[in-house]
Amino acid sequence: MKFSKLHHIGAVATISLLGLTGCGLKPSTSEVPAASAGSIQPIDGAEGQKLTVGAKNFTEQVILGKIGVLVADAAGFEVTDMTNIPGSQPARKVMLNGEVDMEWEYTGTAWMTYMGNSESIADQTAMWNAVSEADKKNGLTWGKPSELNNTYSFAVRSDYAKEHDLTKLSDIAKLPAEDRTLCIEAEFNSRSDGLNGMLKTYDMPRGEANGLPDGNISIMDTGTVYTATADGSCNFGEVFTTDGRIKALNLTVLEDDRQYFPAYNAAAVFNTETLQRYPELEGAYDQVAAKLNNDVMMDLNYKVDVEGQDPAQVAYDWMVQEGFISAAK
Repeated sequence: MKFSKLHHIGAVATISLLGLTGCGLKPSTSEVPAASAGSIQPIDGAEGQKLTVGAKNFTEQVILGKIGVLVADAAGFEVTDMTNIPGSQPARKVMLNGEVDMEWEYTGTAWMTYMGNSESIADQTAMWNAVSEADKKNGLTWGKPSELNNTYSFAVRSDYAKEHDLTKLSDIAKLPAEDRTLCIEAEFNSRSDGLNGMLKTYDMPRGEANGLPDGNISIMDTGTVYTATADGSCNFGEVFTTDGRIKALNLTVLEDDRQYFPAYNAAAVFNTETLQRYPELEGAYDQVAAKLNNDVMMDLNYKVDVEGQDPAQVAYDWMVQEGFISAAK
């Protein structure tokens, strides 16, 4: 069965779209290409029914949002693409209001930003269980978590990592103190779950000669951290684990082997009422979640941020490659 390009619904068509427009949000102008069905098949009763997919307005979220649109379209819905919501709180609001039926969300964002918890949960399964249970009362249902965990870590030049046998964060303490040089952004330097806690967890007391001397720490803009790490200005740079620049600059991400950083696994989140009407939706998105991991997401982000490809096309190509959909005939 061939399914059509993304449908845009006019502003007077639904209360949902009126509500979103009232918040200053507009449907995405970047449409996903037409395709034919693959492993994701039409759901009984979906034909002619409207479903809204949201996403925040940064690269990774837009890509995930376009993937979400393709899943819903393959399932047979008439989809409104809202993959450009400016910020986490507005994205959360339209989910809670029922104006959006599905978004990809991160477990750590929900637990700490939306639910206001000050203590993070590093264990990925425990974090998903916590947010999934807490959101039931909010009328939201979490699909299965993906392996995609967009959290903090530190990266190192790949040749330096190989030379010194560095694969995990605990390996940094094995180096001479003068080689433990870090580049970080200002927020990470001051936040409660940032640098100081990490150094304590990994037995490198800040300000001590046998730990991490203050002179070994350089505070920079986020983008500069990546290039400074790549050119050797510092040996270790604070990164987000799915950033496309990691691949572009040939950096190696060190494993957080003591599970210090909060888990930020991506999962599909649904309006519970929508899911009750179309329970097969969850299985369709779970198929996709099972294929998402850090390496996959890093590659997709790279294609957009470094190569300049269109997020909708990147999402489409990956969905075809994985067999979820097939190219239109």
